[in-house]
Amino acid sequence: MQLVLSLFPGIGLLDRAFEEEGFCVVRGPDLLWGGDIRSFHPPAGRFDGVIGGPPCQAFSSFAHLVRQQGKKTKPDLIPEFARCVREAQPTWFLMENVQKAPTPDVPGYSVHRFLLQNSHLGQEQNRLRSFSFGCAGNTRLDLRKWIEFAVFDNPQWSGAILASGGRKPGLERGRGKTKGSWHGWTGGHAFAFALEAQGLPPDFLSDTPFSAKGKFQVVGNGVPLPMGRAVAKAVKRALGIELERAA
Repeated sequence: MQLVLSLFPGIGLLDRAFEEEGFCVVRGPDLLWGGDIRSFHPPAGRFDGVIGGPPCQAFSSFAHLVRQQGKKTKPDLIPEFARCVREAQPTWFLMENVQKAPTPDVPGYSVHRFLLQNSHLGQEQNRLRSFSFGCAGNTRLDLRKWIEFAVFDNPQWSGAILASGGRKPGLERGRGKTKGSWHGWTGGHAFAFALEAQGLPPDFLSDTPFSAKGKFQVVGNGVPLPMGRAVAKAVKRALGIELERAA
């Protein structure tokens, strides 16, 4: 069984996808639970892989709006992700982030970066993310060769779920379902659709103490579960790993 370290795990959607494929995932510190990646030092040689999605606000398409309001974006923690990989010395790593985020620079690893559109997996939500897959040594693998893409995009369409509530503007009214017009976190219908769009069950987080705004934040910051599953399967196939699928 492959032991995987998850950095910036958040609510654990990417972790869940890898666990379903038989990986054993150990979660590192996260601000959501009071942790600080900057004081974390993983042991060398203990983990086969490292996964994670560092906070992306500095590279978000809305970052300029935050700065125009006189506010500061959250710090770029991709270097901290790279540092942890360097210290852990895994066989491979996978970093997920927004489209404009840079490729992590980790000495001793060959990295391939690509963009993945959620709708190309047959999902309704239009969500574009970048993935950087690194392997120790000179092996450079393009995970897209092992991803199961849908033959056609989903005929239904909705904008990307946002951590701040609602979704990115788009053509929901003309192309998608009527629930595509629900915005914000003030209504239960909006959050129910956010869960559906992210591939989560309707009772997800129902027993947690998060506020409505907090639920939108952790769900909107996560990788859509169907996308996570597609990538986890691709990693498993690309590395030739035969793991017993999690029950």
